[in-house]
Amino acid sequence: MIQKFVLLAAAGGLGSLARYGLSGAVQKIAGAEFPWGTAAVNVIGCLGFGLIWSLTEERFLISGETRAIVLTGFMGAFTTFSTYIFETGQLMRDSEWLLAGVNVTGQIAAGVFFLFLGIFIGRIL
Repeated sequence: MIQKFVLLAAAGGLGSLARYGLSGAVQKIAGAEFPWGTAAVNVIGCLGFGLIWSLTEERFLISGETRAIVLTGFMGAFTTFSTYIFETGQLMRDSEWLLAGVNVTGQIAAGVFFLFLGIFIGRIL
């Protein structure tokens, strides 16, 4: 169990470094008028999540434990957006269209609301 935690932490560290490096490089190339770095990380994260999921679920090229370490550790630190999109895709695959729509709009609306709530609370403290 301790080895798994160490591997999760190491994968998370690598994921955060990859996010920082890729996002910064893309932003430097693309300019500051739009958050291209974050967009690139999110899209590439979705591609990576789908690839890793497929390799573990359909081809069994990676063990379930390795999948957990890579998806939770590396991808979780690289971008949680990929998990959000994957879970929405799972709802869509299961024809849970209303839940998929609620997941997309609800998380975005709640995220924006709580962002500004946090800013407000931080300013009055």
